[in-house]
Formats: sequence, structure tokens, C-alpha cells
Amino acid sequence: MRLWALALLLGALRPGGAPVPARNVLLLLADDGGFESGAYNNSAIRTPNLDVLAQRSVVFQNAFTSVSSCSPSRASILTGLPQHQNGMYGLHQDVHHFNSFDSVQSLPQLLSRARIRTGIIGKKHVGPEAVYPFDFAYTEENSSILQVGRNITRIKALVRQFLQSQDERPFFLYVAFHDPHRCGHSQPQYGAFCEKFGNGESGMGWIPDWKPQLYHPEQVQVPHFVPDTPAARADLAAQYTTIGRMDQGIGLVLEELRRAGFHNSTLVIYTSDNGIPFPSGRTNLYRSGTAEPLLISSPEHTKRWGQVSQAFVTLLDLTPTILDWFSIPYPSYSIFGTKRVQLTGKSLLPALESEQPWATAFSSQSHHEVTMYYPMRAIQHQQFRLIHNLNYKMPFPIDQDFYISPTFQDLLNRTKARQPTHWNKTLHQYYYRDRWELFDCSRDPTESQNLAPDPHYATVFQLLHAQLLKWQWDTGDPWVCAPDAVLEEKLSPQCRPLHNEL
Repeated sequence: MRLWALALLLGALRPGGAPVPARNVLLLLADDGGFESGAYNNSAIRTPNLDVLAQRSVVFQNAFTSVSSCSPSRASILTGLPQHQNGMYGLHQDVHHFNSFDSVQSLPQLLSRARIRTGIIGKKHVGPEAVYPFDFAYTEENSSILQVGRNITRIKALVRQFLQSQDERPFFLYVAFHDPHRCGHSQPQYGAFCEKFGNGESGMGWIPDWKPQLYHPEQVQVPHFVPDTPAARADLAAQYTTIGRMDQGIGLVLEELRRAGFHNSTLVIYTSDNGIPFPSGRTNLYRSGTAEPLLISSPEHTKRWGQVSQAFVTLLDLTPTILDWFSIPYPSYSIFGTKRVQLTGKSLLPALESEQPWATAFSSQSHHEVTMYYPMRAIQHQQFRLIHNLNYKMPFPIDQDFYISPTFQDLLNRTKARQPTHWNKTLHQYYYRDRWELFDCSRDPTESQNLAPDPHYATVFQLLHAQLLKWQWDTGDPWVCAPDAVLEEKLSPQCRPLHNEL
């Protein structure tokens, strides 16, 4: 018997030899969600179920995605590896066609080998199937994404089906909501955020368990990085309605967990994949594009319930956390060649016991859509954030569903007409960025003043640059020498200069 299997067996016994309830994990993921909840002090929106979950959780104030793009983020969550290491450089579906490397060992694979039952309901958006297999799967690959990702009555029924068919194995259930993702590009008949889907109006269908909550544009809280215009406010009001649907869905899922008797043995995690789909949000490595909500509720760590943690954590920490919860070690293996894969994330279970001194977070982005090649690498250490824009001589790209959004179309029209945009930057500044951007987020929370050229911050710049480079080397980043050198792994030094005037 393998040592980890013996540890699982021994861990499942009380001192007298009687079995104890198996540990389980429920991962709840929002799609392009942000801090629109009472748990994060947004008083304009009603999210009673997230607020109750927060009362039973540690609420992380400095949680970050490692990449602000859907498929890359989901692949990073399910592998513990950044997108440049697992191979999911951009979106998975259709013409984009990005996949993780065949030899990557994902969380569902590792759990299955340890006899943990795995299930996914909702948006999967990663591949290949051999790398991301689930025992129980209702996703866009075999179902309507509207039904398994936004229809909370259908989601409730699938969660019940999963829990009622549960055997003696512990389980990992991943419920990936499609709310509050935009749908003006894919299903415009349902509104900019599919806020009309299932509301009972003619042609919209009906979701029996959903009680739609409508918001007026003047009610919303406009984030500092979003233009404060009527168009953006109406967009946010529609987003709020779909967040309310997800919140009610979370309540239904947690009630199913309780009814099935698993609520006292299940680690519940709630977060989102990337920033909200507004300017400076999704696809950006600014704090506004990478900061995420993160609630972790452990039935075994009740003393910190309702407390706020300032520790820096990232979604790369979720795989180590879940493996730690199940007492499963990470395997020794290589993706290419002989270099062994090492997780750079950490288990977050210690933060459920006491406040931790963690103060650094890394992020890495290469694509979103296949045409959106704008590689960036970033580090936030304490209050300072350093971003390396490798393709900085090109304009920052805009994705399709954001382009046709009311917020961006209004921004375009105002810019063309030379009208006030009510935004904290110009469209030109948004498109054209410096190669290096350094911000002091404590003094400059809007990330408006680039300190990289300032000699007074040279020491800070060098410290963060060195930490970022070390992380890139540790994670096998193919872009580690770019844009002014070529990586030649068999030579020394490995970064060979291009003399390209950058």
C-alpha cells in the first residue's frame, strides 16, 4: 500500500478505530465576478447567501488570480501551475483552441488516484479531457451552458443528484457558475449579462427558484476603474441582477449540502476566475483585473469564522490547499525533459488557524482570445505592484464580448466625439502602456502614477524585478528572456541578447 493511501486510511479512523466522516471539498466559482457583495462592503447589492457564507469563513482581502482570463485561470486553479507552465495560454474553445500540456497532472487526476470522487457542474472551459477528467460532469461539453451554468434550479437538481449518488469515498465537487459573465456577444436576446434569462417574461424562460432582483443605474457602486457614465451604470445594474441569481444559486447548493448531511465535513471555497469585464478589469494584470473575492469555510477551523485576513494569496494556492485538506502529497514528475515540476503555491489551511505573514503574489498572462497576444508578467509585494508589458509597443487588445458592451461602446463614442469620458485615464493611455509599470497601491489605489522611471523607487523596482524573474525561472516560463533576448536553455547564459533596441 502506498504511503499516502495508508495516511488516508489511518486519517479516516478515530483513536478507537471507528470511522469518522470523510473530508470533502465544495469549490464555488463565479465567472468574471468581483467584489459585488455585502461580504466585501458593497451595500448597493443584496447577496444574503454570500454574506452568510462569509460569516462562516475567513474573508481574504488580498486574494489574486494568477491570470485574468477564463480558461487560463481555470487551468491554473485545477493544476496549481501558472498558464505559461501548464500550457493553457488562452481560451480553450472554438478557434482559440488552447490546451494544457498532455503530461500535466491536474487536481482531478490526483484526487481520483487517491480515491476521491470528483464532480463538475457548469462551465469547464479547459482541456484536454485526458488532463481534466471528472467522474460526474454536466458542463458545456454535454449540456447547454445556460442550463448548467445559469439555471439555478437545474444546478440544484444536479448537485442533489451528485450527493445522492455519493458512495463511501470523499468527494470534490466543483460548481462553476456562468454568472455573471457577459452574454451580449453570444446570447444578446437575454441582455448584456443574460440578466433576463429565466425571468419568466415572454421568450425568456423561467427559473422556478430564482427571484430576480432589479437595480436602477443610480443605485450601483461604480468601481474607481470604471467610467462613471449612464451606460456603465446600466451595465453594472444588469451585472448586479445576475450576481443575485448566482447568490441565490449558492444558497441552493449549500442547502443541498446541508440536507445531504455533508455540511460539517466539507471545506467550502468561493472565488472567481478573473476580474470583472469592464475597462482595466478582465484581461489586465492591474490590481483591478486580478484582485478576487475569496471565502474559505472550514468546519474544522471555526475560531476564525467571520474574520478578515490581509495575507496575500492567489488562486495558485487552491490546488495545494485541497491536496493538503485530503492529505495527498504532490507527485514528483516533469512536463518536459527532466526538470521536476514544483508548485509555487501554498496551502491556505494555516491561514484558517491564524493570520499569516504572506505578502507576495505573482501573475502571468499571454493571450485571452487567440488574436490577443499581449504577454504580461506581474508581482505585487506588500503595497507595490510591478507589471512587465512585453509587447508594449503594440496597443493593448480588446476582446469581442467586451468590445460590444454598452460600457466600451460608450467610451469609444465619447472619445471619438471628444466628450468627457468620466474615466480615470484616456483610451490612448489604456491602449499604449510603458514596458514597466510600478505602482504604490497604498498611496495610489487607482494605479494612475507609474513610478518605474522614478529614481527614488529604483531599489523597490530592482527588488520586485528580481523576485519576478526568479518566479519565472522556477516555473519554466518560456517568455523569461523576452522581449530583448532569446531563451537558449542549453547555453550559458541562457538569455541571449537580440540587440533589438528595446
